[in-house]
Amino acid sequence: MTTDTTHITHASFVTLPVSDQDRALRFYTEVLGFEVTADRETPPGRWLQVAPRGAQTVFTLSGPGMGGFAPGSTQGIMLLTTDVDADCARLAEAGVAVQGPDELPWGRMASFRDPDGNGLMLLTEKEGF
Repeated sequence: MTTDTTHITHASFVTLPVSDQDRALRFYTEVLGFEVTADRETPPGRWLQVAPRGAQTVFTLSGPGMGGFAPGSTQGIMLLTTDVDADCARLAEAGVAVQGPDELPWGRMASFRDPDGNGLMLLTEKEGF
């Protein structure tokens, strides 16, 4: 059966495969300022999720044995920010290697990796783009 539109409203979570959930948790909460939205033991392992305050989509920090994902294999996650320059300075101060920010037609953008090599980007969008 085909419909004209879907009923999808948003992404529930994005899986970030990590080799050490505690190390990843420290990075996402202490460096990026995310909040823990879930942390519980379930078969087959720890269900750990973090997100920026108020976000609809959360990040599942998937440890070994949770789905067979390879740590560092997730790339291209875009995080919107109101001040990419300030966030880049904060990341650099925390010892994170940051590329950029660069001025692009759609805004100012930078990239960095979490401790496992998952690739994330920061973007402050240009008004009206």
